[in-house]
Amino acid sequence: MAVAPKPAEAVAALGRLEPAGEIRVLAAPIAGVGGSPRITRLLVNEGDRVERGQVLALFDTRPTLEAEKLLIDTRLANLARRLRVEERELNRYRQLTRVGALSADELDRREQQYLQLLGEWQVARADLERVRADLDNTVLRAPITGTVLRLIAHAGERPTDKGILELGANDRMEALLEVYESDIDRVRPGQGVRLTSENGGFAGGLRGTVLRISPQIRQREVLSTDPSGDVDARIVEVRVALDPEDARRVRALTGLKVIARLDP
Repeated sequence: MAVAPKPAEAVAALGRLEPAGEIRVLAAPIAGVGGSPRITRLLVNEGDRVERGQVLALFDTRPTLEAEKLLIDTRLANLARRLRVEERELNRYRQLTRVGALSADELDRREQQYLQLLGEWQVARADLERVRADLDNTVLRAPITGTVLRLIAHAGERPTDKGILELGANDRMEALLEVYESDIDRVRPGQGVRLTSENGGFAGGLRGTVLRISPQIRQREVLSTDPSGDVDARIVEVRVALDPEDARRVRALTGLKVIARLDP
């Protein structure tokens, strides 16, 4: 009597949600001798959606630089007025020299006076450009459009080398699954996947498809709540692209643990 073939079983795996795009750790500018400025205002919270170029934080170096810029602006305005007057006088001296009313030496002295004043104006312009560049570093702007995933530093603190915050480009979300090496031969690109939240982070389930399979065997990182689970198990990382509608539902849930069932 022929024995019916055993139906294929679904593959189960643990994983977590991640942005399909990049994750940036944003740092503070360097101030003084290798130090970081203090954060005076933090303008975002975890989970906030931000646009590229949006101001995220302000630093305590800004008031001093704004005062310096005001002084340079005043100096430039004063030098510009003096240059206009000096230029009119220089033109008058040139006319008088042409008709013989003034000597060439007197004209030379006037030209030197004008050039010295012009040099002071050029130095002030360079100072202004420097201060403007420094002012750009007194604010933290978002380099990409995305979501604030984690705040590392807060107002009143000097950020360490760990940075200020994590920003993720999570318009598209994926799931990173850890499939036991004994099950990986039943996983293939394009395979359907159903995801549920282990701890109720979202209602219902998510659908997706296997995007790619890592060629490397790794040690498990996403731990089960089962204390008897094999923490030393060897796994293969599998990337799952979420269906667009489901990806929008969970784009603020980076890092959330999920349970996956891969269709047989």
